[in-house]
Amino acid sequence: MNNNALTPAPDVLSHTPVLAAEVLAALEPAPGKIMVDGTLGGAGHTRLLLAAGATVYGIDQDPFALTRAREAGLDGLTVLEGNYRDMQRLLAAAGVGEVDGVLLDIGVSSFQLDDTDRGFSYHTAAPLDMRMSQSGESAAEVVNSYPEAELASIIYEYGEDRLSRRIARGIVYAREKAPIETTVELAEIVKRAYPGFSKGIHPARRTFQALRIHVNDELGALRDGLEAAETLLKPGGRLAVVSFHSLEDRIVKRFLLGSAALRPLTKRPVIAAETEQASNPRARSAKLRSAEKLEAAA
Repeated sequence: MNNNALTPAPDVLSHTPVLAAEVLAALEPAPGKIMVDGTLGGAGHTRLLLAAGATVYGIDQDPFALTRAREAGLDGLTVLEGNYRDMQRLLAAAGVGEVDGVLLDIGVSSFQLDDTDRGFSYHTAAPLDMRMSQSGESAAEVVNSYPEAELASIIYEYGEDRLSRRIARGIVYAREKAPIETTVELAEIVKRAYPGFSKGIHPARRTFQALRIHVNDELGALRDGLEAAETLLKPGGRLAVVSFHSLEDRIVKRFLLGSAALRPLTKRPVIAAETEQASNPRARSAKLRSAEKLEAAA
């Protein structure tokens, strides 16, 4: 493999894929192999797979990501619009029945976080949206219409925040006065639930994570996507999943351990080296798990 393939091209629009070398080692892309990037995003990982000679089918539900990828005109890449949970149907429509590798880089992309109009970040003022596909129920609709108990459940289950009930109570109290419409409004409400907060990681991080996961059904999509990947992979094919928090990693771990068709390639998740964590903060929480499709029983 060409060592230059480990360095993304300059026109990746500043997107730096996490665990680049580790993902390539897990998937083993090569000329003639067909790969699926189920979470195309900024196409950072896809470019590396293409540079290694593989043909790539890139899937994304974000219309902005789709536009960027199509405008890039990357040789060997076929862009498919949809959620990776539907990869079997999307690949079948493209005439593909089995593949050599599947990559899932879970969660919100760097571009989505940096786009202040999308409402994923609590650092800047924006409409409270958080929809990756730009369709369906928005975070604002959830925050302004869900019962207090349901809001608390979402924040606790998906954000793992021990103050979920207090936060939900604060949201309901605030929305009785006026609808909560922006990211900074919600962030300030959450902050008030932490009376001793002065510095460090903003307490709204967990609530924003929880709402984003709920709005996009991220954990449901992950479960479906893992099953679809298991089916699509040909014997000897590889699956690589990069997750960024414990909820995702737990689902991936349990799926791989419980699968009769996949053999985990490592006992523990692979994490980024200290040098990568220092240069790319997003890599600090990244965990890579990978597996190989077993030969079919005779």
